[in-house]
Order: sequence, then C-alpha cells, then structure tokens
Amino acid sequence: MTDREHSLRTRLVQRSRPAAGQRRVVNPPIMRASTVLYENVAALRATRTERAERQRTFSYGTHGTPTTFALEDMIADLEGGYRTRVSGSGMAAIAFGLMPFVKPGEHFLITESAYEPVRKFVKAFLEPWGVICEVYKADGSDIVGRFRSNTKLVYAEVPGSGAFEMLDLPALARETKKRGITLAVDNTWGSGILYQPLKLGADVSMLAATKHIVGHSDVLLGAVTTTKEAWAPVHDMHDAFGICISGDDAYLALRGVRTMAVRLPVHEATTMQICKWASQRPEVAAVLWPAWPSHPGHEIWKRDFKGACGLFSLEFKAPQAKVDRFIDSLKCFQIGASWGGYESLVNLTNIPGTRVVTDWSKHGPIVRFHAGLEDPVDLIADLEQAMKHLV
Repeated sequence: MTDREHSLRTRLVQRSRPAAGQRRVVNPPIMRASTVLYENVAALRATRTERAERQRTFSYGTHGTPTTFALEDMIADLEGGYRTRVSGSGMAAIAFGLMPFVKPGEHFLITESAYEPVRKFVKAFLEPWGVICEVYKADGSDIVGRFRSNTKLVYAEVPGSGAFEMLDLPALARETKKRGITLAVDNTWGSGILYQPLKLGADVSMLAATKHIVGHSDVLLGAVTTTKEAWAPVHDMHDAFGICISGDDAYLALRGVRTMAVRLPVHEATTMQICKWASQRPEVAAVLWPAWPSHPGHEIWKRDFKGACGLFSLEFKAPQAKVDRFIDSLKCFQIGASWGGYESLVNLTNIPGTRVVTDWSKHGPIVRFHAGLEDPVDLIADLEQAMKHLV
C-alpha cells in the first residue's frame, strides 16, 4: 500500500515525519534558522537556480526550513492541493492568497459572509489600491448577475462566518472557470479534513491553521494551498513579502494536526447534542449549524462535506441586553475570540452589520459558540443555568 492509498486519518499520523531506514525520532525536530551555509560556490549557484525555478530548497530562513516544509506538505495533503505556503496568521494567508490575482482597475467579488477582518483588508488596502470591490449574497444566488468583463477574482467563505450560510461551490466554480476567473475560498471551518474546495473546483484554498490544525489555542498560523495552475503567483507573492513562520510554531502545528481525525468527531458529536437541546428551548429562535437538518443549505453540506466542526450559532428571541447577561453567566463557555481549540468559547456576532446585501434586521441577537472537548452534559447544563437571564 502506498502513502496516497492510506486513509486521511492514517496519513495525518504517518506523513511529514523523519524518513525510514535510519534511527530516528518520531517527530520532525525543530529547526530554527536565518543563515544557511553552503559547502562551496557550486552549491550556492545550484540553490539559486532551484529558487528561480520555484523549487523548494533550504536556502534561507524566510524561504522555509525542513520543519516548515513538513507542515506545508501535511496541509497540502489535507487540502488535496498541489502545494502550500504558510504564514503567521490566517489573515496574512488570506491577504497574500488574494493579492496575486487582482490588480488596480480590475473587479473583485467578495461574499457578504466573509470573516470581518477580510472586509477591513478590502477597505484598507484593495480599494485604495484601485481594485473595484463588490459584495455578493452569502448563498451566491446573485453572483452571476454581478460578473463583469473585468472580473478577475471571486472570494467565498463556506460556510459563511457567524451565520454559516451555505454556498454551492461546484456550481460557482463552473461559472468562474468558463469566464477565466480565479476562485478563492476560506476553508477554515472545514480545514481540509471536512471540506476540500480545490477538489470542488476552487483554485485557491486559505485557512487559519490557528484553529483546527493547531488545536490548542496557542499558535497563530495561516496557510494557502492551490492547484498546480494557480501556484506560481502565490509562491512569488509569499516570497516578495518575506512571509515566514518559526520552526517552533511549525512544530506545534504538526503536533496538533496528528489528532485532528479524533478531535473533530468529538466536536461534532457534542455540537449535535447541544443543538438538539437548544432546538427545543423556547428562548431559541434558530439553530445555525450546517449539519442541523433545518439549516438553510443543509443539503449542500450533506453533499459536499465529510462532517461538521464545533462552531455554531444560536439566534435568541430576547433583546441584546438580556443576551449579554446570559453570556456573562456562562461558566464552561468562556468569552473569547478564535475557536478550534480544546476549550468551549462564546462570542458576539455582527451579522446585521456585515450582511450588506441580505436583510438580517428582523432577526434576534445571534451568539456564536464553539463546543470544545468537555463533557456535553456539562456544557448543556451550563447553557441551561444561564437561560434564566433570557426571560
């Protein structure tokens, strides 16, 4: 059996480790480097040639070390892509993953459900740079009518941030491909193990490895994975900005990725129990989680995803002031940004403020939760004791 014939669960454990055939440790050792020394001028020249041809070579710290190369190989496999480059945050990955594909005077379409800092990147950089930016509906239902002759890039997030709207990515990919438009997707919720946009027609997949891949809420990390055809501009942009990560962070991410296949099903099972409980509560107006049967786009999730993670939202009937007291009284769910670690979290959302095409004004307050690895009985009890503040 070859490496590529193993299941993903096995590959997450077996690959990106020291080569067989020698006495070795289990994990790739941490390599910290700036300067790399060469044995002679010929070796230096050969390395420069390899760099010019975009080959991976250990030439200088910013270009990667064996530790970061091991992580990039792992994420490329996870995403089902050609190659990967990593960065110091998910937002940095999105920035250098988008910039090569759109220039001043060209048209860029971005989903209204994008992670809010991405919208800030558009306002702070792309628009002042001269890119024509336009927002489309989270479910993609209006995007075909928004295409222009100079549209060069479409950015999607599946599912959408906060409300988890579903988009038919294969259908969108068919539209972008026949127009020669690059399709880039934020895949943080699915992180490769649950969803593979590149196999559904996308050209670029970006994720915050801070979340599921690291899994312990102690490393900031981003990754961009592409098809072979889209690789060169991403590689060149990554190098042009000197984007790099430390060997220590790469090591910690490799440690986290080994357990993804056992962590994610626990997050999913716990979230399903919570959503079943929440759907029966009179204080809850809606459960927002793609795996929930009544969620809009649930059939797309069933078709395209291999599972669900622990990130979900609840819409409440009570006014925001009461919802704030509900949040403040939670004990197991602690208030904090990010998600994907072992701990349960709760945070506010800004759905009406970010959905500029779809009208969310008639909805109640929406609260985002991350179900961690605690006992679901305890998490439900925590939510139940806090419900008294909603009446």
